[in-house]
Amino acid sequence: MDLGLNGKSALVLGGNKGLGKGVALALAAEGMKVAIAGRDKAALERTTAELQARSPGSIGHEVDLGDSASVSRLLEGVDRAFPSVDVLVLNGGGPPPFAAASFDPEEWRRQFDSMFLAFVRITNHVLPRMREQRWGRILVPASTSVREPIPGLTASNTLRAAIAGWAKSLASEVAADGVTVNLLLTGRFATNRTDVLDRLDAERRNVDPAVVAAESQAEVPAGRYGDIAEFGALAAFLASKPAAYITGAAIPIDGGLMRAMI
Repeated sequence: MDLGLNGKSALVLGGNKGLGKGVALALAAEGMKVAIAGRDKAALERTTAELQARSPGSIGHEVDLGDSASVSRLLEGVDRAFPSVDVLVLNGGGPPPFAAASFDPEEWRRQFDSMFLAFVRITNHVLPRMREQRWGRILVPASTSVREPIPGLTASNTLRAAIAGWAKSLASEVAADGVTVNLLLTGRFATNRTDVLDRLDAERRNVDPAVVAAESQAEVPAGRYGDIAEFGALAAFLASKPAAYITGAAIPIDGGLMRAMI
């Protein structure tokens, strides 16, 4: 299937590793020039090299989404490199686990700035050009926690639900302009984030992390963690020309883990 992405440009936040890397590699394989952004400089350099091997003209930018000046530098760099951002992937790292009953105002502000306000700001920067050319794709890798909150991940549960509400509202506003907005509700994937959460659970229970990982995968009907390439394939389709009639959707990709029907 021709996805109609060859020659277009994408910005993938958090594209240096994990699920964002899976998306970036999938888009580059379709002939897109891809700009990735992330905080881990070493991972950024490695992934940028991989992207350039697939799609010359792809670039990497070091960014801290919680730092307004850093976000400004990212947008300036992407504007210099690409005439437009045709596909925007609003992916970001997960916040640290903490209980709902705890309250640290500064931590909440930091997470809100990086997980919500930065996404809105970056979208508002690239959206006018998308609407002008009457073609654009905005993808938001979220989490199944949007529908089924995950114990201990209070900030993630809360802020991803907020992003979901914003994305659904935006989808209705821009659909007639040829711009689609969709959420990908991720389950458990083989990423560094999952490794960290498994290790934290193992430390709490005083067991081997391999035991926790095995138990966690056994809870998934598919019997395993997902692969980032599988996530990238779904994202590439949602970014494609044939997916033009899919918007305002929240699509689970979780191996059947989520129990809710809607």
